[in-house]
Amino acid sequence: MEPQRFTATVVARAGGRVGVPVPFDPDELWVTKSRHHIAGTVNGMRVRGVIEPFADGRGFALCPAWWRDCGVAAGDAVTVVIEPKGPQRDGLAADVAVALEATPGAGAFFDSLAQFYRKAYLRWIDATKRHPQRRVEWIAEVVALLSAGVKERRRS
Repeated sequence: MEPQRFTATVVARAGGRVGVPVPFDPDELWVTKSRHHIAGTVNGMRVRGVIEPFADGRGFALCPAWWRDCGVAAGDAVTVVIEPKGPQRDGLAADVAVALEATPGAGAFFDSLAQFYRKAYLRWIDATKRHPQRRVEWIAEVVALLSAGVKERRRS
């Protein structure tokens, strides 16, 4: 998934917040998800966030400390570079991708998770390198947990 580069005007939001409108639909450009976690830069300064509905489209909020420290205010034009954050479906191992594709609810829930949770599930599956015969079993367990809406598996 390619990073998106654009210029935007920072907008004021309710509660004294500010945000950056996104001039594209991430569901169409990247992949359909309930939440799009992003990382990138605004005026060259690192930023992370979640693309959320704005009044007339979509965008992401800038936290008060970030925009205050970076000297950005509502009405300012900014240069933005953003991309999906964390492991994405197109970069998964084939067996994991097939399992998530076969169970759409689990796949959709996986896609909605923050990268911390996605990476934790993938690290646990990858830990089967010492016991490759367990990989199929662990993938099935992850799919079952995701289908049940469980963000992270309990550690034994």
